[in-house]
Amino acid sequence: MTIIRNTSVSILALGAVLAAVPAQAQEVRARLGHVFAIGSPVDRASENFATCVGERTDGAIEITVFPNSQLGGDEALGRDLSRGGLEFAFLNPGSLTGLDPLMDIHYLPYIVSSFEEADKVFYNPDGILQTTLRETMADRGMHAFGFFELEFRAVTNSVRPVETLDDMQGLKLRVPGSASIRGFFDATGAQTVTMPFPELFVALQQGTVDGQDNGASITYNSRLFEAQPHMTLTNHVYAMGAVTAGQRFWDGLPEAQKTAIQQCSDEATAQQIKDNRALNGEFLANIEEGGTAVVTLSDAEMARFVEVGRSLWSELEDVYGAERIEALRAEVGQ
Repeated sequence: MTIIRNTSVSILALGAVLAAVPAQAQEVRARLGHVFAIGSPVDRASENFATCVGERTDGAIEITVFPNSQLGGDEALGRDLSRGGLEFAFLNPGSLTGLDPLMDIHYLPYIVSSFEEADKVFYNPDGILQTTLRETMADRGMHAFGFFELEFRAVTNSVRPVETLDDMQGLKLRVPGSASIRGFFDATGAQTVTMPFPELFVALQQGTVDGQDNGASITYNSRLFEAQPHMTLTNHVYAMGAVTAGQRFWDGLPEAQKTAIQQCSDEATAQQIKDNRALNGEFLANIEEGGTAVVTLSDAEMARFVEVGRSLWSELEDVYGAERIEALRAEVGQ
């Protein structure tokens, strides 16, 4: 960096010197927002990512993490990214359907039924899911450069155990703004209510809704189980999140910094997926210890849920496009 020692330098000369400082020499103080609980696998991944970026850029980019919806819900974070008011976020694209309905194509019910299948379909950079999400987010001013695991979603409620498909009848469930999830629960006979995630815990406590459909990690780390005596492992949706930067911010970075950020994302998300899966059983055990009864569906009842879920794919072609649905069917062998 140029050091000016002559105090008599004119304002014009000073401006010329500062203009000559390379862009990559300027320090960037960036913010990263997410909705996940402090100490959760996603939160730890975001902190690891921020630390890594600082180290790999020799301190040129300093990221401060704002967890637990401190900067707003996913849609608010997405809007801030696209407008240039936020640099980074660990987003749940499925909660961004207010920006574009294609954001939750990966929420189609029962795309996969195991982590092994998820690795092949969801974490394939050339597959239809990642391709659609990256392109759609780019259209909205967001650059998605990494993907991490949320979980297989489950159903919790405060009314009764859900042991059969028929037990879903009449349950009032909070759902994200997702055509796939809303359509699935409507088809099971439940009543769906869309609300932002930050409002969910109070809604469960006050009985505004009977239940919700997050999995073990989010249900435990966000303490949702404290108002939910019943949980059923329906596994109706496998969800993943996206490590995202504002497109304008990203475009202004030098290539060396982009490479460093990409490497940090790859490392942080790989570790997060590993950690999340290792902790899944622990989260379920903690939920049970907290007084929530956890139900595993019988094979026969799971087959009924799967049949209802997959029957919606054709109905949702108007939302996601027939060609995308066809490409996804080919990927999963349906």
